[in-house]
Order: sequence, then C-alpha cells, then structure tokens
Amino acid sequence: MKFDNVLTGFLPLPQGRDGLALAVLLARQAGARLTVATVQPPAWGAPGPARADASAWAAYLEEQAVDTLAQAHELAGEDADFITHTHKGSGRGLVELARKRGADAVVIGSAPGARVGRIAVGSTADQLLHASPVPVVLAPRGYADNPPATLDRLTVAYRRGPCADAAVKRAAELAGRMDLPLRLVTLLLSSARPVKVELDMLARLRDQAAADLNAAARGHRRRTGVEVELLEGRSVAAALASGQWLAGDLIICASSDSGPLRRVFLGDTSIKIVRAATCPVMILTRTP
Repeated sequence: MKFDNVLTGFLPLPQGRDGLALAVLLARQAGARLTVATVQPPAWGAPGPARADASAWAAYLEEQAVDTLAQAHELAGEDADFITHTHKGSGRGLVELARKRGADAVVIGSAPGARVGRIAVGSTADQLLHASPVPVVLAPRGYADNPPATLDRLTVAYRRGPCADAAVKRAAELAGRMDLPLRLVTLLLSSARPVKVELDMLARLRDQAAADLNAAARGHRRRTGVEVELLEGRSVAAALASGQWLAGDLIICASSDSGPLRRVFLGDTSIKIVRAATCPVMILTRTP
C-alpha cells in the first residue's frame, strides 16, 4: 500500500487539531510527506458596485487562510507543506486537492457532535467517505489532547469477501512499512435472548468466522506479526467493546462491495464501526 503523501484538512478548531495530530503521527511513522491544507470558499466575483465588497471579502479570506496556516505550522512544525485551496465545500475541496497533490490518504477530525473519544460524521467527512479517491482517516474527538507517541497496531475489521481480502493485503503492506503488528477481527452479533436454533447458528458462524480469519492471516505472517480475534456482542458497539484496544490502535475498514471502484464508499457496518470506535479509523478505497 503506497503511503508517501498524507493530506490533512485543517481548521483552527478542536477537530482541526485532532486531525492534524493524527496526520503528523501517521506521516512520521510511515516516513511520508505531510501536506496541511485549509479549504476556503471562493471570493465573490460580482461586477459593478459590489466589486468593492468582493475585494474586501477576498482580502478577509486571504487573511483568515494565512492565520489558519500559521496555527497549523505551530502544531505541525517545519516538516510539512502548507497550502490554501479554494472550493465551495470543504470535503469536495479535499477530494479535488487529493487528486491534484497525489495524496495517498486524507486525514480529518471528528465532527463537533461526537462524545470525547468517539467519531461523528459531519458534512466534510460525509463528502469524503462517498467520493474520496484515496483512503480517509478519521480522528476521534479530543485526539490531539493526549495523542499516543506512536501507533501500536493496525486492526482490520474483516468479513470474508474480495474487498476485505484486499484490505488485509493493503493493511499488511502498511504494517510492514510502519513496523507494526497486524490484527484481524470479525464482529459476530447476537440477539439479547437467543433461542436454541440461533445458538446453533451462532456456533456455526463462530467456527466459520474463525476459519475465515485464519485463512486471511495465512500468507501475511512472514511479513509482520498477525493475530486474529473474534469479537462478539449484541451490537457493533458491544462487539468492539469486548476486545482489548491499545492507545495506539488504528482500525482499518474496507469500502462497501457495492461502491464504485477506486473510491471510498462507506457501508452500513463500517459506519457503525466508525461511530463506535474509540481509536482512529481508516476507510480504504474499493479496489478492482
């Protein structure tokens, strides 16, 4: 998995600092170049008497961009590129910028509505998660307040299928590059009061999931340490909570099989993982 250029969108707000803290960590650990961007709305192009107001608005936007990137510079340091990009929508602007800059991932923070330590998907993330040509990485709210010194592990949410198998391969490549262990987890959901027939079905699903996990891990253990784990619960949140999580974990999810090729497309299970996760989450693009 190529990971030479990390792009992050920055706002002088807590969610901007969260995304930047994660982007700095990812770029440093992968040895990648970091690009920090602020996406500004276009200035008015009104003719006639409104032109003076348009000029004032353009000057204001430029002043805001300079101040925003100055704050980003204080947080990210010298080893980054800082740019301003103009677009009506911040998410669509980052999609456009990712193509222009040849980014390998786009990193942003959670929308403001999330609980501390959780991720909420706002309009910027929604645009990215349905159109980005490169993986999207989301930082939980408050991530910048106490970020880990390094990433500790990559955890792939696995359910047998072509997209998930491709995700394991890409995650193993990234784990090897970052010198990290890799974990594959499958979520098994059950009802509150399962009857015998459901218990029998769960037992079969448990056996099948364990076999699928071991098959997916096979072939990658030579490159990096790979562990497998089955997480069970009555919901995605409960299943995730049943596992052991490290301070420097990063969850990796495949895009939905129904999404467009070479684009991120968030499926139903993945969006539940994003909302329930207590660590950053990366959504990969769908590969052929």
